[in-house]
Amino acid sequence: MAISIHAVTPSFAAEIGDVDLGQPLSADDVAAIKAAFTRYAVLVFPDQTFSDESHLDFARHFGPLETSVFAMRKDHKMRLAPQMADVGNLDAEDRILAENDRIRLYQLGNRLWHTDSSFKRLPAYCSILHGRSIPPIGGQTEFADLRAAYDALPDSMKRRLAGLVAWHSLMTSRAKLGFTDFDETEKKAFEPVPQVLVRRLQDSGRMSLYLASHAGAISGLSKADAEALLEELVEHATQRQFVYSHRWRVNDLVMWDDRCTMHRGMAFDDQRFRRDMRRATVSDVAPTCEQMGLAVAAE
Repeated sequence: MAISIHAVTPSFAAEIGDVDLGQPLSADDVAAIKAAFTRYAVLVFPDQTFSDESHLDFARHFGPLETSVFAMRKDHKMRLAPQMADVGNLDAEDRILAENDRIRLYQLGNRLWHTDSSFKRLPAYCSILHGRSIPPIGGQTEFADLRAAYDALPDSMKRRLAGLVAWHSLMTSRAKLGFTDFDETEKKAFEPVPQVLVRRLQDSGRMSLYLASHAGAISGLSKADAEALLEELVEHATQRQFVYSHRWRVNDLVMWDDRCTMHRGMAFDDQRFRRDMRRATVSDVAPTCEQMGLAVAAE
């Protein structure tokens, strides 16, 4: 039986049925999923029960896997494999993280509008998140369609944004929450990298904004002007008409296109409820500036 596709809106977010991602997929099913992904940018696969290795095997259909940023810090005891990002609220012994735990404070940054790995010179293509344990109240994930947001911009703003390059760092987003606990290895790894503000998607040909809380400076603009422009664009892109809010069910798997969406995790009582969320992230094919044919001087 072919997979079934149930659109949430005509062009953003869809549920995918009649597929078991824990089993090997046929070439036709992989092609159908990729086509749906190109169109809808956010895909929801309900009731998927599988191992972490099956999760990673599914992700490999879309490209090479990233390694979790937690793997670079020697004093961090990891709960999951290095290729799996741990975005829940549990420690290595499966206990709820204490309120003042470094990892919990770091993870609070996921509640800001962001794009996974835009702080890497080679950013992410897609993220694939599986919900093993879900809080009964709160904790939904919101997604913003940056393609539709770009289309809705006035022509004057589109002309203003053409060719602009922003500088992204994970330390920029965490600083917004007052988090500065980075060791020297992390500080070196998280030095700002250039990313275009507007990009063309190679598969669909659509234009899209490329935004994240990781973005700070913009080449050619003053600090104040860059911050004002980024704030204006994020406010525009996260208007209700561009946003899909996902209410998690246990064993939902959600994948999203990091090239053309932003997302944020909503608050929940993380000192009371367990949230076991595991994410595989797939690298993009090239840096965004290279994809758009822009040569960028060091900032």
